[in-house]
Amino acid sequence: MTPLTPRGWDAPLPKFVDDDRRAIIESLRRLVPDAGDPQIDAWRSSIKDLQSESGELLARDSAAGSYGTILEYVMPMESRRPDCIFLVDGAVVVVEMKGKTEATMADVDQVAAYARDLRCYHRDCEGQPVVAILVPTRMSGIGPKEGDVIVCGPDALEEVIRSIDRARQSPTPIDRFLDEAAYRPLPTLVQAARELLRSGNVRRVSRAAAATEPTVDLIREIAVEAARSKTRRLILVTGVPGAGKTLVGLQAVHADYLDTLAVDRNGEKPTATAVFLSGNGPLVEVLQYELTKEKADGKTFVRGVKDYVKRYSRRNSPTPSEHVLVFDEAQRAWDRERVADGHDEPLENAKSEPELFIEFADRIPEWCVVIGLVGTGQEIHNGEEGGLQMWREAIAKSPRNADWLIHCPDQLVPQMRIESTSARPPLPDGRLNLTTEIRFHLSKDVHAFVAGLLGGKPTPELSSLAASLEQSGYHLRVTRNYEKSRNYLRQRYENEPDKRFGVIASSRDRHLAENCGIKNDFQSTKRVKFGPWFAEGEDDPKRRSCRLMEDVVTEFGCQGLELDAALIAWGSDLLKVAKESDAQPWSNALAAKYRSNGHAKVKDPYQLRVNAYRVLLTRGREASVVFVPPEPMFDATFEYLVASGFRPIL
Repeated sequence: MTPLTPRGWDAPLPKFVDDDRRAIIESLRRLVPDAGDPQIDAWRSSIKDLQSESGELLARDSAAGSYGTILEYVMPMESRRPDCIFLVDGAVVVVEMKGKTEATMADVDQVAAYARDLRCYHRDCEGQPVVAILVPTRMSGIGPKEGDVIVCGPDALEEVIRSIDRARQSPTPIDRFLDEAAYRPLPTLVQAARELLRSGNVRRVSRAAAATEPTVDLIREIAVEAARSKTRRLILVTGVPGAGKTLVGLQAVHADYLDTLAVDRNGEKPTATAVFLSGNGPLVEVLQYELTKEKADGKTFVRGVKDYVKRYSRRNSPTPSEHVLVFDEAQRAWDRERVADGHDEPLENAKSEPELFIEFADRIPEWCVVIGLVGTGQEIHNGEEGGLQMWREAIAKSPRNADWLIHCPDQLVPQMRIESTSARPPLPDGRLNLTTEIRFHLSKDVHAFVAGLLGGKPTPELSSLAASLEQSGYHLRVTRNYEKSRNYLRQRYENEPDKRFGVIASSRDRHLAENCGIKNDFQSTKRVKFGPWFAEGEDDPKRRSCRLMEDVVTEFGCQGLELDAALIAWGSDLLKVAKESDAQPWSNALAAKYRSNGHAKVKDPYQLRVNAYRVLLTRGREASVVFVPPEPMFDATFEYLVASGFRPIL
């Protein structure tokens, strides 16, 4: 039998009404042994109110005798504990109680997140309403509804539960709801990496798996066929930010079947059959930091592209041991000018990273698969603007181009077609395009909203997208008071130590450090250790955690990574242009200039700024909180964000 989820107390509703309050509190104390007097007092008051309202429910609702009650339900694989869950006929009711006279935005968003995650990840919450109720215990009656969250005093709880619109059916049995396997939350990228290392698998989240499993299965089919036919394959996997491309790449690297396909070399199988390569230094640092904490060698799990190039591009270099090379963010591969600068070699001898990787792959015996994970609109570094055509050109230049097959989504076929009699045409497959955003707890259209926002004009469609995100539990917040934004996040995640939130800002802004005390300048940000910043909690003795909101990370430090909530400090390097007639809706006139050195030149600094904010605005898995400085030059930007759907923090 599957173990039951830890909880403070559970019972059918009639038993809850009759049970001794002291016994219930003692049970809660066993779950939370370090609970202090304020917590115990809060329990005592809350249980009194809940028992009273449950008694009223039994008296007025003939079906209530079959209802279930769970106190302090510990959400599996997490540390969060909703105060109370009622399992009623045809609905799940999540109640959060606060010792206040009115609801705050952070309190509302907290209980909304409980309901959202049960809706998304609990087996028994699909197909029935999950209702969020916030109860300020010093309030009376029913207050105005906040989005999908009902706000009421404890005296109105019974009335609210009876009035829930639902199809009457038998309540979910308590033991079934508490089945530990029933709730499978979507892991963060770091959690997924850790699970792959420990068990070789990532927890299966059914709704997210539907978006990524077809792609993983297709990659396996292509690799098996490449080994059988002794051919070489380039697989391009596209997707919007947050669609799970990196997760697909990590699963491809850790697939058990690769060991059986590896070719013997000198009588032995290679010890490593696949490698995940990233040019994203912070991503590599964070994953390696986490894996070192797990007593593993992070460098065998994920490696930096630059180091890999150094190892295998020298004269008399060894042949790569791997058959499968996963290249993260393939559209951001360095062009030959950037390679010349980065590796300190003459331009005439330099080759682009795609050329180098196809050369490496050509040396691997019998078969090879190169998987390029392709994002959109996230080129933020100088030298990353060459695009996917560099991969097509690299295969065209290969003396073995007849051995190569390109697999890609339909929309990439025209630009991946090689004009050569020996090269084969690309093979399109829709499974290689990931269109569902799963980073944001399956909230749809975060990417579409950000794209519209950066497009520069408020429209009914943009406001509609914002409203849809709010309804699905993704929160867009804005304020011109920096301390308010920090307090919102502290309160929102006060009892959730595993959650990660922090300050991120553009690297090209010069206003925030000089005027707001937000240290996004080069000297400050270069000292940030990304592993501890993303991984450690507030109790870190070296005070490196993002939750402290002291150190700031720029777009270069957070790209490809994620927070539960991002506090985005808006800079002066991308300001809203008030006049609609302007060709560009934003101004980057105050952005710090790019230095012109080496061979690589910036082709479009304006687009790089827009892309930087696209990265910043898509880092939060459940919220984007924007601080806009109070100076007048930011007025149009703040007004535009509000008009587009960001809700001010009051």
